[in-house]
Amino acid sequence: MSYRRGWIAVFLFSLSMINYMDRIALSIAAKPIASEFKLGAVGMGYLFSSFIWSYALFLIPMGVLIDRFGTKRMAGAGIFVWSAATALTAAVGSFGSLMLARLVMGAGESASNPIGAKVIRQWIPANERGVVTSIFNSGSYAGPAVCSVILGALIALWGWRVSFVIAGGIGFVWLAAWLVFFNSPEKARWLSAQERDKIVRERDASTAGDSKLVAGPSGLPALMRSRTLWGLAITQGCNVYTQYLFLTWLPSYLQASRHLSIANTGLFSAVPYAAAVVLCIFAGRLSDQYLKKTGVGTGRRRNAVALAMLTGAAILAVPFTTNLGVLLVIFSITLTGIASTTSLNFALLNDMLPHSRDVAKAMAFVVVGGNIFGMIAPIATGYVIAATGSYDWAFGIAGLLLVAGAVTVLTMTRRPLSGTPDLTQQQVAA
Repeated sequence: MSYRRGWIAVFLFSLSMINYMDRIALSIAAKPIASEFKLGAVGMGYLFSSFIWSYALFLIPMGVLIDRFGTKRMAGAGIFVWSAATALTAAVGSFGSLMLARLVMGAGESASNPIGAKVIRQWIPANERGVVTSIFNSGSYAGPAVCSVILGALIALWGWRVSFVIAGGIGFVWLAAWLVFFNSPEKARWLSAQERDKIVRERDASTAGDSKLVAGPSGLPALMRSRTLWGLAITQGCNVYTQYLFLTWLPSYLQASRHLSIANTGLFSAVPYAAAVVLCIFAGRLSDQYLKKTGVGTGRRRNAVALAMLTGAAILAVPFTTNLGVLLVIFSITLTGIASTTSLNFALLNDMLPHSRDVAKAMAFVVVGGNIFGMIAPIATGYVIAATGSYDWAFGIAGLLLVAGAVTVLTMTRRPLSGTPDLTQQQVAA
């Protein structure tokens, strides 16, 4: 059988990669921007956080629109808006216009994760969900890895404004390919009949060891009555705090505390992000193998989520080393842990949601939970640096949240998100 659905993984990987390239562009250019607009640590903290405000605000409405109007149109609209806002950042002339560009970018980017969850549910058989979700999420680490090197060099050569034009332009290339090639598996002409039948037959199927889940109430209010949805959202928040600490403050930390140049900062940052891409996909594959005997419906993927979060808590060791080589290893382990946590948590959401009708809305809620913590991270870090003159406590807070997230996912995600489960007590407790 052909594996043309693999192109969907390529689309999702590149969508996430472009998303995060545009996010980290500001962090790479932080030093010249702070100098030009005369911003201190607290001011930069608010600027780093600003796109998350609109991102979180638009997530749930975007999820509703995606469930209603479909993935093709809404993904196209989202990437058009955020790519245009990124490119136009090059034209800003004041702190206020820079903030506005970031807010518009955040609104457009709110389409990305709900789109990814919906497309995976439409296109991917249940027993491949973990690895494809990991491929999608690993794009969010490939973006910073690529961007750190390329944009760091561009800024050193031609200044920070050129870097935003190039970062924004890449999104329009993706948009053209998406509009030409993407459709649902039922309508995609480039898909063989045999592969289409497999996708449609197995995308909502459980493996032989799972029991059926009877349809329950539909819509976000019904889902919000589930303890599991709140557990997934809190877990995501504890993880995303560290993700945004790295995404926004890592280049500044390397330049201020480790005295690296902008170009060297890009090269140093790229290594742990690149490691996270490869190891995150490997972790997703392992989680699918782990669930082969028991099936995805048991929710056992939560154990892998907890293990990934505890791996990410290696960030607690950062204040105790001054060696750049050791620091590189710690950052690589931490980013692998948080990358794997996000992809596995997203896959767990799909595992625990018996029906695809509310996938985008449920994903939007979980991502909102994550980004409430995410919007706090850059600002809190700015205040911590201003108060202590050090990044040590910033890394400590992030590590403790990862430990708290591991406890949360193990204790709060014990039941399906909706419907009436027909699971044995032994399966539920697994």
